[in-house]
Amino acid sequence: MDITPTHINDRQAAARYSFSRATWWRLVRAGKAPQPVKLSPGCTRWRVADLEAWEKARAEATGGEVQG
Repeated sequence: MDITPTHINDRQAAARYSFSRATWWRLVRAGKAPQPVKLSPGCTRWRVADLEAWEKARAEATGGEVQG
């Protein structure tokens, strides 16, 4: 059985794009990366579907080449 996560944390999101956590949060605060959802106090996550849509939009905007 394959279990695919629907949400990931900041470490996982940053690693997905080879960013440091600080850089990832800078992009989020600047509105250049998807906004997280607050699942509970102290539990902030990103929807994988939002990240995949962001990846697709970035790829289309750059002609298929996605850079950090």
